[in-house]
Amino acid sequence: MSARAATIRRREGALRSIARVGLAVLLTAAGVAHLTVLRRGFRIAVPDWATRLFRTDKDTIVVVSGVVEAGLGVALIALPRERRRVGLAVAALFVAVFPGNVHHWRSGRDVPAMDSDAKRFARLFFQPVLVLWALWATRR
Repeated sequence: MSARAATIRRREGALRSIARVGLAVLLTAAGVAHLTVLRRGFRIAVPDWATRLFRTDKDTIVVVSGVVEAGLGVALIALPRERRRVGLAVAALFVAVFPGNVHHWRSGRDVPAMDSDAKRFARLFFQPVLVLWALWATRR
């Protein structure tokens, strides 16, 4: 490997590390928000069919998803040897919550930070970015 290629590879590795830490912070903060200040707002985003599918109430779904989200955020940092698997799990989580985002957009219900149809609609297009972010940041 040439010196130039090695430099590029190091820079890419540094960018992936920064992206991984940023994603970890985002996930951990969102997970904590699920359990505390935004808990009610997240319940609004849970579709009724999800309560039937999982045979539980909306609050339990929010709490479990918050614990999973925060746990994955911590795992991105605490389990460097498992970063690829954790990245796949994070990407899967982002795919799994997408129906809730669609439901929230279609319901038109306001919650903090998602207080307009335009914001709720825009979030739908950000979800694939999150999936790609998780996959790219955890690649070796």
